[in-house]
Amino acid sequence: MPNVTFSSPLLHKDVTVYAVAGDTKTILGVAEAHKIPIPFECKDGECGSCLVEVITLTGKTMGSMLTDKEKSLLRSLGKITAEEIEKAEVEDVAPRWRSACQYIVRDQDILVKFSGAPGGA
Repeated sequence: MPNVTFSSPLLHKDVTVYAVAGDTKTILGVAEAHKIPIPFECKDGECGSCLVEVITLTGKTMGSMLTDKEKSLLRSLGKITAEEIEKAEVEDVAPRWRSACQYIVRDQDILVKFSGAPGGA
């Protein structure tokens, strides 16, 4: 079971929760289940309101598939490059910026940073 640590000015301190790898919950789903207040609007990967920074804390690096919507959104926000997309797709190296509603938690410990302002990790 991976640990997901949430860090934000909205929290009094960092919060670490256990996520079940393989249950296909997104970061946003894990956050909601544990009452972590990641801002969101559409939950569909189109608005960018749930933008988060994801840092892998264990030796494992797993990219977690980028959806076409997420690639397009992150490109439009200037948060991802073509090289980072290729690394995610070919080498399974996760990009730093993600949409919390699109990123499915995998079997790795991660730190999820968000500002609390919609669209501003």
